Amino acid sequence: MAVWNNETVHNVGSRAKGTLGDFQKFILRGNVVDLAVGIMIGAAFSGVVTALVGDVVTPLIPIGNTGLSAWAYKVPWGGTVHIGTFINTIISFLILAFVIYFFIVKPVNALMALHKPKAAEAPTTRECPYCLSTIPLHATRCAYCTAQLPPAEQDQASPATTQRA
Repeated sequence: MAVWNNETVHNVGSRAKGTLGDFQKFILRGNVVDLAVGIMIGAAFSGVVTALVGDVVTPLIPIGNTGLSAWAYKVPWGGTVHIGTFINTIISFLILAFVIYFFIVKPVNALMALHKPKAAEAPTTRECPYCLSTIPLHATRCAYCTAQLPPAEQDQASPATTQRA
């Protein structure tokens, strides 16, 4: 009975509870649950598209007396190449890609463009370093204090470096 009263055993129990608590926090995060739901819906939708292609689309493509699904070649060494099944898979992929692009990617890109921050416009005014009045960007003299100003392209370091008229 002394083994169960050991402090190490109690530490293992508290560490296990902590680990399970961390796992619970991880699982209940929104993005993990959203990802799981998305994968399940994607798998179900993939099954629907595969059934649509295999049972509706490819039987309409005439290859001999059978549909496209049964199109296969026997090879001399005993195998069979199922060309119809491969074409079914390609058609399923193209339908899934079409749906994902036009019903998910395009609308999300349109929403992102609506919320895109606008580019900053080029400034048309600047401050006079002497009187701190707002003046046109390319002005060479302040309209308020009549100080001669450096050209707008130069960095305005300090008012002491420019001459006062």
